[in-house]
Amino acid sequence: MFEPIKMIDIELSEPLQTIKDLEGYIALKALVRLHGVPLGYIQLPIVNGCCSASAQGKAIIDQHAWPIMRRLINNGLTTPPPSDGLRMADLLNLPPPVCDGPFPLVTVAVCTRDRSADLALCLKALCTLEYPNLDLLVIDNAPSDDQTERLVREQYPQVRYICEPRPGLNWARNRAILEAQGEIIAYTDDDVIVDSKWVSALAQTFTENPEVMAVTGLVVPYELETEAQVLFEIHSGFGRGFNRKWYRLIRGKGNNWQRLGTGQFGTGANMAYHRSLFDDIGYFDPALDVGTVTNGGGDLEMFYRVIREGYTLVYEPNAIVRHRHRHDYAKLRTQLANNGVGLVSYWVRTAIAYPDGRKAILRIGLWWLRYWNIRRLWHAFLHKTDFPRDLIMAEFKGFFIGLNRYQKARRIAKGIAESFGPQRPVIAFDTPKLPRTDQPARDTTAVRKVELTELLQPLSDVVSYRNTRIFITWNDNPLGSFNIDNDDQPISVARLRGMLVDRYWLKFLDPNDNSTRAKIWDEALTVITNHYIPVDVLENGKMITTPENLPADVPVSIVVATLDRPDDLRDCLRHLLAQETPRQVEIIVVDNNPDSGLTPPVVAEFPGVVLVNESRRGLAYARNAGFIACKGNIAIATDDDVRMPLDWLEKLVAPFARSDVMIVTGNTLPLELETEAQRLFEKYGGLGRGFERFEVNGEWFTSLRDSAVPTWRLGATANAAFRTSIFSHPHIGLMDEALGPGMPSGVGEDTYLFYKVLKAGHTLVYEPKAYVWHRHRRSLSALQRQLYNYSKGHIAYHLTTLFRDQDFRALKHILLHLPKWRIKQITQYLRQRIRRRKTHYPWSFIWLEIKGNLAGPWGLWQSYRRVKREGQSLPISTSPRNIELGDLNQEERNYLSEMT
Repeated sequence: MFEPIKMIDIELSEPLQTIKDLEGYIALKALVRLHGVPLGYIQLPIVNGCCSASAQGKAIIDQHAWPIMRRLINNGLTTPPPSDGLRMADLLNLPPPVCDGPFPLVTVAVCTRDRSADLALCLKALCTLEYPNLDLLVIDNAPSDDQTERLVREQYPQVRYICEPRPGLNWARNRAILEAQGEIIAYTDDDVIVDSKWVSALAQTFTENPEVMAVTGLVVPYELETEAQVLFEIHSGFGRGFNRKWYRLIRGKGNNWQRLGTGQFGTGANMAYHRSLFDDIGYFDPALDVGTVTNGGGDLEMFYRVIREGYTLVYEPNAIVRHRHRHDYAKLRTQLANNGVGLVSYWVRTAIAYPDGRKAILRIGLWWLRYWNIRRLWHAFLHKTDFPRDLIMAEFKGFFIGLNRYQKARRIAKGIAESFGPQRPVIAFDTPKLPRTDQPARDTTAVRKVELTELLQPLSDVVSYRNTRIFITWNDNPLGSFNIDNDDQPISVARLRGMLVDRYWLKFLDPNDNSTRAKIWDEALTVITNHYIPVDVLENGKMITTPENLPADVPVSIVVATLDRPDDLRDCLRHLLAQETPRQVEIIVVDNNPDSGLTPPVVAEFPGVVLVNESRRGLAYARNAGFIACKGNIAIATDDDVRMPLDWLEKLVAPFARSDVMIVTGNTLPLELETEAQRLFEKYGGLGRGFERFEVNGEWFTSLRDSAVPTWRLGATANAAFRTSIFSHPHIGLMDEALGPGMPSGVGEDTYLFYKVLKAGHTLVYEPKAYVWHRHRRSLSALQRQLYNYSKGHIAYHLTTLFRDQDFRALKHILLHLPKWRIKQITQYLRQRIRRRKTHYPWSFIWLEIKGNLAGPWGLWQSYRRVKREGQSLPISTSPRNIELGDLNQEERNYLSEMT
């Protein structure tokens, strides 16, 4: 069950605002910016259809305090700092450094084919660019109609329209080079919405760094409204982080095989070049990328050619575009398959062009095959991952398909050139000359001093040195040094400023060493917190959060399963009816032994309490009967031997104000410790899970790559609440009736339900403030039966995840981790006996647990046979609502078929 994520921008120089009207979204994902500069993402759950300013502020400070400080100090270095250091409070409103000209003419080229609707959105954004010297160009690549031409000529007269009849994206890119009027050519795609400062950031990078010949930028998702769009971001998306990165092959260091993975540099949806570069290294290879049988790789190949020929490429995150990812799952699968084809085609082309680099190409190809494909496929086969197995397989297959596609595409490109005539200049397919990067390197180092109290200047006199050692001083007192591999290139102020901030930011705030690092950090953190976070969420300068409550109009059902314990049931119902809550509460008692007649008289004492009979013995049967009967949006499961304080219910359901939360568990404390059995059960672990709140979700589920999912640590259904929508979810559903007390399998019905919810990507919250008191078993014989069932159920749970969910982590747990734990138990016991010390856990109980583990597989098999005889409860989506089979979607039909 997919739910979309809302994408927004948060500008920190403006007051934070509560974002409303978010019903239907599972989360809010925000690009955090300061004076337009991107700092990173935050992702927050939706609470009652909103995302509060306080939640945003807390997440921003928690996750991005250092990027905020780094950016502020960077801004402060545009002028010489005071002799006693910078003050964070003085930096808060300083804008980032900007280029004051001259502004080079920039040609923005959009290559498109038969996507006029997408192009209209792209051109609308391009016409709002904040840059004074623009040349806008649309290259219409082998169009099948005139819609694109009409759109441009009729609605965007300021945009030049060029038709390129040769089919293929790289033919269109090359046509843009021939038609460009600017000295800088910036490429983007027709499914992109550019940021208003996009070109300004590109131009500033070129202007401040004359040695830079190519620039790529940050690509963020325009929207995350469909499952395919979210999955593409999980896959890696197009974004490459929020730090500026420099790419250049250092002469004398040979072929760096990792640099062949040019996807780390950026993407063709956001790239720019000096026009003169193409006269030296050649144009885009028309045998690569969209519109050819290689389906991609044209941008990646050009990125590598730039650095291979001795030039510098910079990834500049300030140059932002927003990409509209594929909406459709099938199109995403095709895209990923094409990515594999295009990547390998680029490597094949590079092996032809640079024979001396073939070993490096083979190395990265094998690495990519093993690490990116085989490793992910292995984990996907072991257990469910965030990324579907079929998408991984599509990219994996694309790798092998791409091995022979480039040669075919090359022949087709030659045929196109012969049919249409060559573009000027003629595209050469011959192997280029050996690159200049193979020239012998001079092992020389420049030494320069930078005085931090003076205005920073570019180091333009280091162009004859391979690297530069920079010594830092403050008021002529030495502070440290660092190296820059400049490879005979000047070092710009922007590059120098960034490295200084990363290494010596403490010195800018406290050059005289008057404070400790921790104190400087705390003072700076207080300043930015007080400035950027709304006053109403601060108390004495520190962050406070207002707890969000579930709206009072959300009804709740409480399900109490009971088996011939009338006195316990009566006491439990008294506590339930005494709950202080404004909402409508339905109490359902499920009698798991109607023939005894003990439960109905007790229920009759409490008008309004609903009695449901479930003659099939087993706690999962009983609880499912209650879940099917309940009318509330939230269903609480508890036991008849539990007592709760007056505010328990409201504390337990409060986390459901967040739309991502599907289960809430609470703490379970011992009502009494009067007997030895009760004390031993607490030593065993009891039912409580501590006094610290925590939450887990689908990311946690998939992060446990080498260990089984320990859902038994997340709480118990003596004190748990569920969003009732999970019971009709095709991949979750009701409790597994082959598990749980009353069945030969022992226990596990609750832990497996937790497992299914987390596997589906949802969130479980453990809220210790919502506590109950539980009366443990009083006799040793009852406790022994309980622990024996726990041990059987532990194995039954893991076997269920193994066979039903193909989660092979369970096999490792059963065969490796569990035996190691039992051996440890025995060793500890024997060590205590040898030392003649009192053992806290008797040997009989250890042996009982071992026997229970060994009996687990047989118990699960017997439970399956019993469920087959007695039948399985229908999914909640069908039973109470009498939905016809034709009303169900395919997933629900498959689920119903499995269940019945």
